Amino acid sequence: MREATAFWIVEPGVGALRSEPLREPRDGEVLVRTLRTGVSRGTEATVFAGRVPPSQRDRMRAPFQEGDFPGPVKYGYLNVGVVEQGPPELVGRTVFSLFPHQSAFVVPPAAVFPLPEGVPAERAVLAGAVETAVNVLWDAAPLIGDRIAVIGAGMIGCCVARLAHGIPGVEVTLIDVDPSRREVAERLGVDFAEPSAIPSDPHDRDLVIHTSGSEAGLRLALETVVADGEVIEASWFGDRPVTLMLGEDFHSRRLTLRSSQVGSVSPRRDRRSHADRLALALDLLRDPAFDALLTGSSSWRELPEVLARLAADPGSELCHSIDWRDA
Repeated sequence: MREATAFWIVEPGVGALRSEPLREPRDGEVLVRTLRTGVSRGTEATVFAGRVPPSQRDRMRAPFQEGDFPGPVKYGYLNVGVVEQGPPELVGRTVFSLFPHQSAFVVPPAAVFPLPEGVPAERAVLAGAVETAVNVLWDAAPLIGDRIAVIGAGMIGCCVARLAHGIPGVEVTLIDVDPSRREVAERLGVDFAEPSAIPSDPHDRDLVIHTSGSEAGLRLALETVVADGEVIEASWFGDRPVTLMLGEDFHSRRLTLRSSQVGSVSPRRDRRSHADRLALALDLLRDPAFDALLTGSSSWRELPEVLARLAADPGSELCHSIDWRDA
């Protein structure tokens, strides 16, 4: 029996590469050889640190996760590879799947999505982030001409900003504490501002989408939106508590704070399946502007150290990809 190399979180803060058996595919299954995986920095850092709340451990399971939180657990969901065995129409195709960090694996054909023409494997690892951004915008339902603020220029915030940029007449401002994100915003075609540059009493954004995962960012979102406006909360805080000053003008300005989470398709698009949404995300990745989010790459051999570093201090990283081509 062949073997594959997989990344496991052994315990909070400790990762390791393990060899495990790779079974032969049965009739109708596909064997995929991984080219690249992507690190979903915010979620995977939370999982790596063991900060998934007990109440959310079932809900936060990845589609092909093995083990349980807080560990040992094999976790991840940004995988691009080549089909080596399977139905003739898939053999040799480069595909995206929601599989963890592993050199090769066997799954049903429905679990793999061939990349559209013009989407390179390196960019395709962003499919999960773009899919999340699609769901956020389905929840937010922006209108032509809206003034939109996206607070938090991580992977999700940048994807939301780029997709919103394509709506006629909108004005999109990406807000982040890291001034280096200005260059990324320029490549995405949107405005940029640091929180310190936002007026103390703006109240002028028709829609605010919060993705920073910080208490300060969520407070700024409530301060920035217009009266009777809506803030979409798209970040995940894990087990960290958040305090908001709801005793100020939250009620008098009749604000709405609403969550968005990719685990369910937005009810505003409830006729679409998860597969439809992911296929749309892959098609949207024909846009080369998304390359601005690819900020680092490492060999699979370095994955335990890379996850530890990103969990401790991600710096200016957006999407860090892992190269499995020589595994």
